[in-house]
Amino acid sequence: MDIQGKVVIVTGGASGIGKALCERFAQEGARGVVVADLDAAGAKRVAESIGGMGAGVNVAVEAEMQALVQAATERFGQVDVFCSNAGIVVRGDEDTPNADWQRHWDVNLMAHVYAARAVLPQMLARGEGYLVQTASAAGLLSQVNAAPYSVTKHAAVGFAEWLSIAHGDQGIRVSCLCPQGVLTPMLMGADGSQRSQSFLGDGAVSPDSVAGAVIDAMREERFLVLPHPEVLTFLQRKTADYDRWLRGMRRLREKVVGMVKG
Repeated sequence: MDIQGKVVIVTGGASGIGKALCERFAQEGARGVVVADLDAAGAKRVAESIGGMGAGVNVAVEAEMQALVQAATERFGQVDVFCSNAGIVVRGDEDTPNADWQRHWDVNLMAHVYAARAVLPQMLARGEGYLVQTASAAGLLSQVNAAPYSVTKHAAVGFAEWLSIAHGDQGIRVSCLCPQGVLTPMLMGADGSQRSQSFLGDGAVSPDSVAGAVIDAMREERFLVLPHPEVLTFLQRKTADYDRWLRGMRRLREKVVGMVKG
């Protein structure tokens, strides 16, 4: 996949990884970059800075996702790449309120489903298209102090796999982004400082480096995008001896919970 001349939609594009992706796609010569975010003003600011199109969109509402794809298609003629990047996280366990579980389900999984429903018909008709799904290393491993996040990111990885299996022979390419700590508002404090209780702070990478990893994976049409290469090692250890991996993750959880309490 060469981004030159392509039309790209990025959800969650007002900040963090999404903003970095929008900027990188513009640098790579995309013909059109559509910056979509619940923060409509932020999306428009990013779009103005790169000569793109900004849109306020709630990715948890299917009608808004359909309208987003329609508006992008009307302006640019088609959509070549859809980066379903928006996500949320709330720290919690099995007792997390149902409303928070549902929000995670709607944003971290169903938004990917809505994006695919909206954009795949035109991609399949042309016999080509690219879906970039932002999940998390938590979707391959786990997030030891955020059950709703971990579970829904696992689901996001599963759906990305399914899309590749179902449509890979029809010209649809799929990449699944699974970073660990990234220096975004999700990890950082409101004042831009790193959250002291986050165990992902060590080794956290910049959004720009994540965007670069996505571009590299798209050029190779590679499914897994791992800005932290060690995630592959952790995944291999998990599959090699699941029980040993679970014991190790229990120790990590005990350490993380102790950090938060401290």
